[in-house]
Amino acid sequence: MSKLCRQVSIESPGQALRECVFSFDVPVPDVPMYGARIRVVYAGACYRAHRTRSASVCSTSSVSSIGSLSGEFEGFGFHSTTPSHIGFRDGALFPGYEVAGIVDAIGKAAETDGICEGARIVLYPYEGVPHGYADFIVVPDFKCLVPVPDSLPLSVAAMLPTGALLATNTVYTAIDSLNKIIEGPNRKDKVTVLIVGTGGLALWALRIASHLFKQSPHHSKINISVATIKDEGFVLAKESEEVKVVQWSEDLYERQLIERTTDACGGPVDIVLNFGTTSRSLHRSLQCLAPGGLVLVTEDVGEKLLPKFAKKAEDMNVSIVVVPNGTIEQLRELVQLVANGEIEPPPHSVFPADEAPEVVRKLCNSEIQGRAILKFHDVD
Repeated sequence: MSKLCRQVSIESPGQALRECVFSFDVPVPDVPMYGARIRVVYAGACYRAHRTRSASVCSTSSVSSIGSLSGEFEGFGFHSTTPSHIGFRDGALFPGYEVAGIVDAIGKAAETDGICEGARIVLYPYEGVPHGYADFIVVPDFKCLVPVPDSLPLSVAAMLPTGALLATNTVYTAIDSLNKIIEGPNRKDKVTVLIVGTGGLALWALRIASHLFKQSPHHSKINISVATIKDEGFVLAKESEEVKVVQWSEDLYERQLIERTTDACGGPVDIVLNFGTTSRSLHRSLQCLAPGGLVLVTEDVGEKLLPKFAKKAEDMNVSIVVVPNGTIEQLRELVQLVANGEIEPPPHSVFPADEAPEVVRKLCNSEIQGRAILKFHDVD
């Protein structure tokens, strides 16, 4: 008889928040010939509200979904005879893309890239990423695994593959654009970056930007401001005395908010890192830009809102740039930066996987401070 393991399906909560999390037993998956079986230790708790939309709900932000990553693994040579995922219910709307765990077993023909059984890893969310809410998952190839140093807790590593990686690629995109602005024909002595978002994703972006901007030869010319949509602005304000924070209170008129923002930033801004998900947020961001400025948005927002705002951006002489999730090379770099203490992760809370229904209820009611992480195994 095959051994059994636990799987969890987190589906879209109904109005009464009932029966949206299901747990059941399935056979432990066989080890793929060219890949590995992973013992899942931690997985970020999320659910996706609608199958036709990629915006997700979690304790980090409303936009931590990975979007489309097709093409990232082109040339990696995944073997078509090996399944890329295992056994979740079709109804699982957000199947656990943030996975940190231990290599449990290795396929006989696998090219391991130096990773051995027992190694601590985090899973890069490639297209077809295996569903992480389970005791065990299988991966078709070792090229989607990133080793995790002993100095980095696996619960922290589980936060990195989506929200943190998305913030990283957005900051790198901003750096490229800032360099063009500073070094271009209309050189500026000072440039301003405005981060728009809520909760942990804004914290990730702020901390990553603060670190990476210091490596830039133009560091002294870059100012960072944050527009916060909720009350966590008080937390963001404590991050650095050099960072200006403006509260986007929904009880004010748009013109007041735009004036408040440009006053706090010392004038129109050059680049907006917009982690909001609404037309109102994007429209407001465009209004805060200087001529020639850019708004950086995630793929899910870009797909939904870019057709609506493309003409307006052109008329305003500004641009909207769609940023995909980061690369596996960026994930490797991010793992090292966090492990070395160069970037401090936002707060997170760990819950036993058996408490997933209660965790989802709390997420829906904004009762969890920081990122919510589900724990499947105790390896400490």
